Amino acid sequence: MFALRPCARLSRARHPPSLLHESRHITPLTKAWPRPATFATARNTIPKRKRRTGLYVTAGVALLGAGYLNFTQDGRFLMGATARTGRVIGTLAVCVRDYWWTLRQHDNVDPTEYRTLLKACHQRCADRTLVAMEKNGSIFIKLGQHLTSLSYLLPSEWCDTFIPLQDKCPISSFESIKAMIEKDINAPFTDLFSSFEETPIGSASLAQVHRAVDRASGRSVAVKCQHPELDDWAPIDLSLTRFTFRTLKWAFPEYDLTWLSDEMEVSLPQELNFRLEGENAIRTRNYFANSKSIPLVVPDVLWARRRVLCMEYKTGHRIDDLAFLDSAGISRDEVAASLSRIFNTMIFAPGAPLHCDPHGGNIAVTTNPNRAYPHNFDIILYDHGLYRVLDRSLQRSYAKLWLAVLDADESRMRKYSKEVAGITDAQFPLFASAITGRDYTAVAAGVSGTERSDAEKEAISDALGEGLLAQLVQMLGQVPRVILLVLKTNDLTRSLDASLQTTQGPARTFLILAQYAAKTVWDEQVENLKRKGGLFSFRNFGETVRAWGTYQRTVVRLRVYEIYLWVRGKMGRRLEVPDPKAAMKLG
Repeated sequence: MFALRPCARLSRARHPPSLLHESRHITPLTKAWPRPATFATARNTIPKRKRRTGLYVTAGVALLGAGYLNFTQDGRFLMGATARTGRVIGTLAVCVRDYWWTLRQHDNVDPTEYRTLLKACHQRCADRTLVAMEKNGSIFIKLGQHLTSLSYLLPSEWCDTFIPLQDKCPISSFESIKAMIEKDINAPFTDLFSSFEETPIGSASLAQVHRAVDRASGRSVAVKCQHPELDDWAPIDLSLTRFTFRTLKWAFPEYDLTWLSDEMEVSLPQELNFRLEGENAIRTRNYFANSKSIPLVVPDVLWARRRVLCMEYKTGHRIDDLAFLDSAGISRDEVAASLSRIFNTMIFAPGAPLHCDPHGGNIAVTTNPNRAYPHNFDIILYDHGLYRVLDRSLQRSYAKLWLAVLDADESRMRKYSKEVAGITDAQFPLFASAITGRDYTAVAAGVSGTERSDAEKEAISDALGEGLLAQLVQMLGQVPRVILLVLKTNDLTRSLDASLQTTQGPARTFLILAQYAAKTVWDEQVENLKRKGGLFSFRNFGETVRAWGTYQRTVVRLRVYEIYLWVRGKMGRRLEVPDPKAAMKLG
């Protein structure tokens, strides 16, 4: 058996010159190509001392690497970052594959079976994501809490699955909190507080609160401390969040949720700056200081740093603690009405600061013996990290939109939806459902006097599963970011109202909204008349009287209807309005 002459380049690389000379002729294969050495034969050629040295070096490097990863701060950070990234990428890959397979069944099975398959896929992916969020903690808990409020956007399987994240928040050790405070304040811990409870009285995704006594003033204070590890994890978690939503956009181009991560990248740094939170709290406290009819309490701020906020200690019960409300003789109806007045003031009043995260954990209610029943309570508002101030023109267009919704006037709804958020006629039904949290058929009929039934919730969930979700996602990606925050605030306040289980249902809160919206429109008319020469100038007098008359008729109708609701509530009968459109007609 013979071999061909090898390539010169290959020969020079593999053989010494003596072999090259012999390879110019045809030679037996055994001579031209010596059998290559195996690993075992190569190993036998290495002296035992060198082999032992190599093993010792390898073992030493491994031990040093393990020690670095486990016993140094940078090493632990690297391990943690790798684990967090792995969980996100792994969960994302499995969920994308699951949805790919499920969505491909659309044309292969009947519609009923497809809806069942899609719901099961929603649940599986939500369960996987919940596990990853709980393990990663930090900002992922915050993201999950935010997603629970997007009932107008996400299927119920996702929103309901993430509800436990409201109560599963990390707790940082007292030692790490103490070290962070001393570092940020640049003073000994004992110089700041005469006492400090090591166990936090509350914990959230971004911070925890400790009760203490301020040494300088002797006042009982609540010290809000950011979780120290957030400084390390926040940039990575934001990058992973951005990567997740961009990957989803690549996998499912019609479901572009990148606006969620974009908004998070803007809002999260604000929420992590406790100096800014202190300023927001002071601004809100001052704004409502002279509103005697609104029982809002904002704890006083003593001092603030970027990661530490010291404020007056004010405590109460959760807004949905119905047993407390009933035992303390506090009217659920009046609590719901007060909440409505607080947040409608923030949305419609000129220059008002708008709290954009009013979930149940950020609001408390307590008794106030200085006020007579049914106003014998205060509402305490916490967590002032995420705020906006709405532009006056936006407030006015939004007011007109809501008046049109309450009138069930579709032509005006379409007009002002375009002014507020640039909504087209094709997108309008979805937008109307998003701002009201109701099915469009209910919006067209009038939403003021009816509650969202289980059947309506199921219909909305089915509609999202049948293709409307992609349209809704695309639409919300186009609207101004501030509108998304207003939608979030509206949805959270509706949830709070529902949790109170009032005798009047949603009707009274819609009436209060209508009062604020009507006042906003009247203020605009007055401003325009003044600009045109004055309210009582000769050419404006008639228009002034007409505008004032329309506004007063609206106020009287709303007030009469509110009294009617109060009487019905006193009689222990839940409101059922036979014709909400007629009952709420604002003229």
